[in-house]
This record gives sequence, structure tokens and C-alpha cells, in this order.
Amino acid sequence: MGNLFSRLQYKAVGLFICFLVFIISFILSIALGKTSIPLQTVVDAFFYFDETITEHVVITTSRLTRAVIATVIGANLALAGALMQALTRNPLAAPDIFGINAGALFFIVFAITFFSVDSLTSYMWIAFLGAGVAGVLVYFLGSLGRDGLSPIKIVLSGAAITALFVSFTQGLLVIDEQKIQSILFWLAGSVAGRSMDMLLPVLPFMVGAGLLTLFLARPINILMSGEDVAKSLGQRTVFIKGMIGVAVIILAGGSVAVAGSIGFIGLIVPHMVRGLVGSDYRWIIPFSALIGASLLLLADVAARLVIMPQEMPIGIMTALMGTPFFIYIARRGLSKNE
Repeated sequence: MGNLFSRLQYKAVGLFICFLVFIISFILSIALGKTSIPLQTVVDAFFYFDETITEHVVITTSRLTRAVIATVIGANLALAGALMQALTRNPLAAPDIFGINAGALFFIVFAITFFSVDSLTSYMWIAFLGAGVAGVLVYFLGSLGRDGLSPIKIVLSGAAITALFVSFTQGLLVIDEQKIQSILFWLAGSVAGRSMDMLLPVLPFMVGAGLLTLFLARPINILMSGEDVAKSLGQRTVFIKGMIGVAVIILAGGSVAVAGSIGFIGLIVPHMVRGLVGSDYRWIIPFSALIGASLLLLADVAARLVIMPQEMPIGIMTALMGTPFFIYIARRGLSKNE
């Protein structure tokens, strides 16, 4: 009993520390950029706003919105990655394996090529639709056969759908290279230039998926014990897997729709969290949300500073951070199998 209480204390303290790190990351995201703003000015902008002070206007109209969007996207991608790794039982799984990014990208390029769509708001809804279609296709293909949905089948289905959409996208880019230039920054992944008007339409879906993820924590723990064990305990495994898939589509699809293709957050964060709190999804979910939000906020700050006065797309920054981590995980997995 004492050991259990100590473990709970450790995790609770860890969660509080993660929350403090998130708050610090959020403040840094507002204060740092092409022009650094003193902390006192940041505080004054919220409590003693003066529209005649340029820094106050920049904070409230630009940087605060950017930090909020980075927070939501980072948390969503981390939760989607944690759910994907639980669903596929594959430590290298991430939202990309579901074909979500590829589906969103294809629908965007298709709309630009054939319907001359040129607004970021339109891109958002089109990308959301493409992500949903890709996710449904992967889930449908992974469920075919007598055995139903299985980790290996959904991984293979995801790889096949991703390859299909990438091939289609490349074909369309060859047809019309000029129009695609206008959204290259979006395709690389970014929270720059996004407004709350882009986030608010999909935010209710994201919040609903986040709440669904919390309710799925206990069933996921049972599901991770094995299919037979879960069924013997009365769990409707197909339904639970379906709900996990829906949550992944909404969380990752909504993120791609708003911020474009941002990789590796869904891969890195769940591994970090499991190293801290183990395999209990009742803890993995809140830890993942906080760490994912913090990581993307810090990546966005780095993207602003690394090539000043220009700005690097945040998707490139997360790739630079995530690729060595991916190689490390892959090598560790191979060494265990040798």
C-alpha cells in the first residue's frame, strides 16, 4: 500500500512539473521571436492593455493566438500518437501510419489543381475531410478478413493508403506546379499566420476527441493485456478499437487541417511519457497532452530564432528533433530482436 501511494505521489508530482514546464514554454512562445519582449511587458499586456503600445498589440493579436494554436496542435498530435501505438501495439506508430497526413495533403492538392481553391480556411476543411477519408479507408481495410482488425493489418493498410495518396499527390503536382507554390509553407507544417478563426471551427471536435481519449484510458489498459483477456472481461474490443480510430482521425486530422503536416510529435512524446510513468494510459494521456503541447511550443520558438530574421517551418524543426529519436528507437528495437 505504501509503495502504491509513493508511485501515485511520484506521478502526481511529475504531472505538476510537466504543467509548470508547459506554462514556461507558453510564456517563452509569447516573449521570444523576431523581437524579444520583456516578461513584465507580457504581463502588462494581459492586465494593463494599452493599444498605443506596439508590444501589447503584437502579443494580443499575434503571439497569443500562435501560442494557443501550438498548444492545441501539440497536445492533439501527442494524444493521437499515444492512441496509435496502443491500437497497433507498435512503438514506431504515429498518426502518419494512419495515412492522415497523406490523405489531407492529397485532398488539398486536388482542390487546388481542379477547383483553384486558394484560401487557408478552405484548406482547413478540405484537409480535415481528406484526413477523415484516409482514416476510414485504413480502418476498413484493416478490418477485412475473418480475424477482423489486428495490429499488423492496420499497419499494412496504413502503409498502403499512405503510398497511394502520396503517389496521387505527386502526379497532381506534376500537372500543376505553379498553384502549389502558394501553400508550400503550409505543407511543411506551421502555426505562423494561423488565426483563431481557423482553429475555432474544429476546436469542438478536438475537445470532444480529447474527452473521448480520457474515457478510453481504462479500456485501453485492458486491451493492452491482450485480445483474449479483454474479451474474457467483457470488453467489446471491436467497438473500443473503432473509438480509438475515431479519436485519432479527429485529433490528428484536425491538427493537419489547421497547421499542416507536423511530424514526430506523435512518435516522440508517447515514448518519453512511458519512460516516466509506465504503461498505464490513465497517466499516459494527461502527461502526453502536456508534454506534446510544451514540445511544440518550444519547437516553434526555435523555428523563429534559428535563422532570424527569416522563419523556419515548424514541421522542419520537429523533423530535426525527431529523426535522431526515431533512429534510436529503431536501432534499440532491432538490437532486442537479434
